[in-house]
Amino acid sequence: MLRKKNNRMIVIFLTPAMLLYLMVFLYPVIRTFIMSLFKVESISQPTGEWSFYGFGNYTDLFSTQLFLTSAGNILKIWFVGGIVVLTLALLFAVILTSGLRLKKFYRTIIYLPNVISAVAMGTMWLNYVYNVDYGIFNNVITAFGGEPVLWTAPGRLFWSMLIGYGFGMVGYHMLIFISGIERISVDLYEASGIEGANVFQKFFYVTLPLLVGVIRSNVVIWTVFTTGFFVWSRIFTSWAVSNDTVTPVTYMYEMVFGGSSAANTVRNTGGGAAIGVMMALMVVIVSVFMNLVTRKDDVEL
Repeated sequence: MLRKKNNRMIVIFLTPAMLLYLMVFLYPVIRTFIMSLFKVESISQPTGEWSFYGFGNYTDLFSTQLFLTSAGNILKIWFVGGIVVLTLALLFAVILTSGLRLKKFYRTIIYLPNVISAVAMGTMWLNYVYNVDYGIFNNVITAFGGEPVLWTAPGRLFWSMLIGYGFGMVGYHMLIFISGIERISVDLYEASGIEGANVFQKFFYVTLPLLVGVIRSNVVIWTVFTTGFFVWSRIFTSWAVSNDTVTPVTYMYEMVFGGSSAANTVRNTGGGAAIGVMMALMVVIVSVFMNLVTRKDDVEL
C-alpha cells in the first residue's frame, strides 16, 4: 500500500515537469522535422500554406555550394579543433592534479575565458590579438624583425577564428577532465609506483583507461557546442556570409531570417529546418558512435 502511494506521488510530481518538457523541447523538435519536409517561405507562414516537398530541402542543400562549404567548416572545427582543445584540456588537467603548487589559481586562470561572453572574447581577439597595427601577435613578430601579418585575411580568417574559439573552450573541458581524474583512487597510483611505473606509464596504464567515460562525455559536449557554432562566425564576418567562417547555423540564420547577404541566400524556412535536423542528427550519430566504441573499455571506479 505504501509503495502504491509513493508511486502515485512520483507521478504527481513528475507530470508537470514532463508536460513542460514536451511543450518546450519535444514539440519544437517534431515541428522542425515536419517543417523540413515542406516548402515554407517564412517562419510565420500559416501551416495551411506549406507545400509538401519531401526530402527536397535536403537534396537542395547538398547541391548548394555555400552549404557544402559550411559543412566542411564545421567538420574542421569539430575534428581539428576537437583534437587540439581536448588534448590541451587533458594535458592541463593532468598537470593540475599532480600536486602542483597554486593549482587553484591556475585552474581559475585557464577557466576564466568561459566566464566572459563570446561576443566580448571575439571582439578582444579581433582588436587586441589579431589587429595588424597593435595586436599582440604582430607586436611579437615585429619585435623579432618580422613583417606584420593580416591575420583576418582570406585563407587565414578561419584558422584565426578557430584559435580564438578553442582558446576559450580549453578551460571548460579541462574541469571535466579534472573531475574525472580526482575520482581515481590514489592507491592505484601508489601501487603502480611500487611496481616501477614512471609518470608516462601511470598516465597511459592508469589515468587514461579510467577516463574513458569522461573522454566520451567531453567528445559529445564538444560536438553539441560545435553544431551550434554561430556567435564567433558572426563576429569575425558580421557584414556578410564568408566562405572562411560560414557554418551550417549561420547559413540557416540567413535562410530563415535573411540578413546582410540576401544576394547569397534565398529565404527558405523549410531548408533552414532541414539544417537544424541535420545538426541534431550529427550529435546523435557522434553520441551513438562514442557509446559503441568506448562501452567495452569503460572502467568502473
